Amino acid sequence: MELTGQERIRRILRREPVDRIGVYEQFWGDTHAVWKEQGHIREGESFVEHFGFDIEQSWPFNMVADLDYQPVTLEETETTRLVRDGNYATMRTHKLHASTPEHVDFLVRERAGWEEHIKPKLTPERRRVNFEAYRAAKERAHRAGRFFTWGGPSVFEFMKCVCGHIFMLIGMADDPDWVRDMAMTYARLTVALQEALFAEEGLPDGIWYFEDLGFKERPFMSPRMYREIVQPAHAFSIGFAKRLGLPVIMHSCGYIEPLLPGMVEAGIDCLQAMEVKAGMDLLKIYREWGDRLSLMGGIDVRVLYSNDKAKVDAELEAKIPVVKGRYGYILHSDHSIPNTVEYETYRHFLERGLALGRYE
Repeated sequence: MELTGQERIRRILRREPVDRIGVYEQFWGDTHAVWKEQGHIREGESFVEHFGFDIEQSWPFNMVADLDYQPVTLEETETTRLVRDGNYATMRTHKLHASTPEHVDFLVRERAGWEEHIKPKLTPERRRVNFEAYRAAKERAHRAGRFFTWGGPSVFEFMKCVCGHIFMLIGMADDPDWVRDMAMTYARLTVALQEALFAEEGLPDGIWYFEDLGFKERPFMSPRMYREIVQPAHAFSIGFAKRLGLPVIMHSCGYIEPLLPGMVEAGIDCLQAMEVKAGMDLLKIYREWGDRLSLMGGIDVRVLYSNDKAKVDAELEAKIPVVKGRYGYILHSDHSIPNTVEYETYRHFLERGLALGRYE
């Protein structure tokens, strides 16, 4: 029997029998522009609709510290823009293509700056929530039979936007109580806003948190530091979702395998991304965690960059027949799809992956 996306993902997150593996994907913003220009995507058409993904997300919260601050452009060239934002952080972004912003400078570098400039502003104001966008996405997803998730960053992402990785990680070593306070402040604010949103607009089908907890071959912190400083905030926000009966997906780029025991203890149901070039191994994670954790991703996006369908087939054939074994897998690359991936390559990836992922 063919399941709806909503039914399928619910079962996958519980590792219950399904008709096929799930499917979802994320893309860099300029991929949509290129594929639209080439005639593959219609104006206003989403990738979710075009490819028939099983999941739809809404990111309805504005968590910048100073909601009234107007971003200031400090410098602009033909290719980049240097901007100070409402977290009083200075970031350089590329104008010609989507990319991760470069961290340039931060007003907050230690506890005093946090307590003076940021923490007092992190209040659960109604204007932080886009109720209308959440309502529209929820209605659209359920009309189409898709699994609908509230989506947004979690505490590590918020902290690095305020003080950057360097000052945050120094703080973990020199003043862990400060970083712990930041993490719990953001967790409490997130839950307070979720309470208000869900009371007014109803529950999603699941929660999807985004955290980049690692880089190449290393997590940003030791497992002990994770458990002592970050995990309590994760457990707080994930615990709220669990009390509502909602499964929790957590994204992380980078190498985070050493942190997985603590993340599972915090309550995640599904790990998403599993970035191959950072050192993550989908098959190893499946062997060690597949009985307790559903998985999404782990397919090397660099293979898609090649636009070589034989290489794409080899990557899928090495992984999908294994990881579908416990009914807990959702097809996704290990990152986001850039515009260097040709439309026909991605379409082939999708069709071959789903063919391999069907159950008898």
